[in-house]
Amino acid sequence: MTHVNIGKVYADPYQAMLDFAGAAAAAGTDAGLSPLLVELVKVRASQLNGCAFCLRMHAADAVKHGETADRLAVLAGWWESQYFTPEEQAALQIAESVTLLSDHGRLPDRGIDVEGILNEKQIAAITWLTVVINSWNRIAISSHYPVAP
Repeated sequence: MTHVNIGKVYADPYQAMLDFAGAAAAAGTDAGLSPLLVELVKVRASQLNGCAFCLRMHAADAVKHGETADRLAVLAGWWESQYFTPEEQAALQIAESVTLLSDHGRLPDRGIDVEGILNEKQIAAITWLTVVINSWNRIAISSHYPVAP
């Protein structure tokens, strides 16, 4: 497959994507989500999608917000650890549900009561943030963004 940087070929949709991402980020702020929780959602969705570009970017951003190597190391198996708060677990459950929407067989019930932990605004904001990072993953992967040391 030929890799075309779609944002360079058509700048208007790329700008709309930036605006969309900004609106979702504003929703996260309005809902009171911590910057670290937002980055965890972005990293988890990017893990599931295999987007190296977004993984590198958002893991670094998470570290800037205080994330540890231990927690990043176990993020792919978050439900098997005691590293994450109930709020983070609920957010990660949403991120997985939205990211794996078409593949229900890959998403086991983690036993997280999302609605018992997060309020309506938080659930909506996390869902929008997940939609955005899934879109960015697809843009980066299909455009073959370089990821080198």
